[in-house]
Amino acid sequence: MTTAHRPTFDPAQGKEALRGPAYHQRLLPAHTHLKVRQAGQGGDADANAGPRDLRAELLAAEAAHFAKKNGAPAEQPTIDDASAPKRQLEAAPEGTDAEIEDPEAKRRRILEESRDIDADSDGSEEDESSDEDSDDEDEAAELMRELEKIKKERLAQKEKEERERAAEEEEQREVDIARGNPLLNSQDFNMKRRWDDDVVFKNQARGTENRDGKEFVNDLLRSDFHKRFMGKYVRSHQHRCLSAIAAVRKHYGYSHCQQPKLHFHSGRNLPTRC
Repeated sequence: MTTAHRPTFDPAQGKEALRGPAYHQRLLPAHTHLKVRQAGQGGDADANAGPRDLRAELLAAEAAHFAKKNGAPAEQPTIDDASAPKRQLEAAPEGTDAEIEDPEAKRRRILEESRDIDADSDGSEEDESSDEDSDDEDEAAELMRELEKIKKERLAQKEKEERERAAEEEEQREVDIARGNPLLNSQDFNMKRRWDDDVVFKNQARGTENRDGKEFVNDLLRSDFHKRFMGKYVRSHQHRCLSAIAAVRKHYGYSHCQQPKLHFHSGRNLPTRC
């Protein structure tokens, strides 16, 4: 059974050569640190821990962060600081008495403060209302000025467009008058024909019955196009050939009744008598 498919974890070992301490990478110790459960992950850490003051921990972390940001050494929180709940956030304001305030005096003080606040709010509301009225009047005047400006701009734009349109119409009218005279435009009498104007199979499905002087012939050899082509190229070439044969007969003294047999040499294209 072959072992070519198995990975070679063990290195090659020599027979007599003394080699150094070589170890395979997978034979080395990999996990050398034992992980333990942290606080909040369950286990002994949570069972032995008391109630945590998250606010104190947050304040301590913020103080350490700002101290590190400013370059000052961070203060290590002590046990007393960590166990004092809400000491920094709920500290009593300076200059206050430790004794409990009388409820009647507290009520009178609150009423006086609320009365002062109401009076201030009434005065501020009147001032704000007058300011708002003046602001509204200014805004209305500004809006009216903007509206008049927009109307003037639109009217000017409309007049400009009308003038441009009238100028274009006048120019087009002059061009039509100049081009409408056939005596001044002689090039209009030249008829332009398409290259396929005289082909056979053209417009067979529409308008063929209204074309004067042309009829459909379903035979390419009897079509007008074929006749014109043969008369222009083939018959003229045949006439030239007959003229050349007549000249040869006259040169060599043949009569009209004799039929010469001509052939051409490969080297010289000269007719010879057979």
